[in-house]
Amino acid sequence: MSEKGNNKAPAVGIPKYMKFTIGGLAGMGATVFVQPLDLVKNRMQLSGEGGKSRQYKSSGHALITILRNEGLSGIYTGLSAGLLRQATYTTTRMGIYSSLFEKFSVDGKPPSFIRKVLIGVFAGGVGAFVGTPAELALIRMTADGRLPVEQQRGYKNVVDALRRVWAEEGFVALFRGSGPTIGRAMVVNASQLSSYSQVKQFFLDKNVIKDGLLLHFVSSMISGFVTTVFSMPVDIVKTRIQNMKTIDGKPEYKGATDVFLRTVRKEGFFSLWKGFLPYYFRLGPHTVLTFIFIEQMNKMYATVVLKDASAGRGL
Repeated sequence: MSEKGNNKAPAVGIPKYMKFTIGGLAGMGATVFVQPLDLVKNRMQLSGEGGKSRQYKSSGHALITILRNEGLSGIYTGLSAGLLRQATYTTTRMGIYSSLFEKFSVDGKPPSFIRKVLIGVFAGGVGAFVGTPAELALIRMTADGRLPVEQQRGYKNVVDALRRVWAEEGFVALFRGSGPTIGRAMVVNASQLSSYSQVKQFFLDKNVIKDGLLLHFVSSMISGFVTTVFSMPVDIVKTRIQNMKTIDGKPEYKGATDVFLRTVRKEGFFSLWKGFLPYYFRLGPHTVLTFIFIEQMNKMYATVVLKDASAGRGL
């Protein structure tokens, strides 16, 4: 920040386009590590759908079954869709959140917790809409292996998936489930981004943990747990809507409310948290890696390009 009386422009911070770029790259990097957990989470959420017997007894059973039936490469099914999802969804949400976080910070003080939540809700909603087609492809590609061969969609990659959905079901089908996807993203971002910022700020203010990798790790894991608890019910609804098929011109579900009510009625209330462990162990490390990558890339850009390490302070 420029001193009073100085007519020079204020010090340049990290430009907005770099905030978007860094956010996307961080999300894509994290996805490479956690894609197998995302696969297990999706399979667990679809297991027992429609009152059928559960296909997997536990997350460990799901992972072993996938490895046995689909091979080592099978646990990375849908990676191309996962990367595209991060390139669209995370690039948008993290870029918007970082930009608004900086905009509403006053005299070096971060925004209030409520404002962080509102920023997270807005950033998540916009990002989710942009990323819905990739999300749809990801759900379908990771779910394919649990079906009999004759029922599998057999998408070769995310481009093939998007092309076929458009050709076979229409352009609008690419945004199927956008409502619950946006709802989930709002919950995820309101809880994830705001809790990460708040926990990190608490530890710094209380001088419990110094700024660095340990602080980022602890803040991320706590943030991931909070996010998992609040977002899973919305996530399972989103997953089932995006994976549903249209039979004789009629979709399996009428909408998000129908999925919610039928799931609770046939599988029990706590089935809304089915796959909690793989969800958390996917979201926790993904949150950790994403925020660590963001923090480190921010610092690197500020130090190397801007020649001002203070400009690279994270969320």
